[in-house]
Amino acid sequence: MTTLKKIIFIASLQCSFLCISAQPNAKKEKIEVLKVAFITKKINLTSNEAQVFWPLYNELTDKLEANQAYVRQYLKSANKAEITDKEAEELINADIIALKKEAELHKEYYEKFKKILPVTKVAQLRIAEHEFRKEIIQHIKNKKGRE
Repeated sequence: MTTLKKIIFIASLQCSFLCISAQPNAKKEKIEVLKVAFITKKINLTSNEAQVFWPLYNELTDKLEANQAYVRQYLKSANKAEITDKEAEELINADIIALKKEAELHKEYYEKFKKILPVTKVAQLRIAEHEFRKEIIQHIKNKKGRE
């Protein structure tokens, strides 16, 4: 059984009500459930650590998503065939500000994570996030290849 299949199985047992949900955000929720199971297993969170970690992690995720939404909105407003030099400059500056904000959020929350988790688990978190993204991308590629 592949790692992704194991994660899917674990997540479906833990949160089957979300996985079979008919809500518009069902796919996003399913991915979030898989991510929780994957990261929890990868960094070996105890149940006590998980109770404190996940609300804080979700807070970080919400702030990062809000920052990305701002960038997407800005890009959407500048998405036209030709933009002026001034608009291009504003777009670049907005992107740089958003990247700085993202870095500041990561720094702020990694400091918070170190207060509740051993530093080794905090370091493993970034690796686990990266591995999860790779697995999801690979799963999507495989799925498209079968269609």
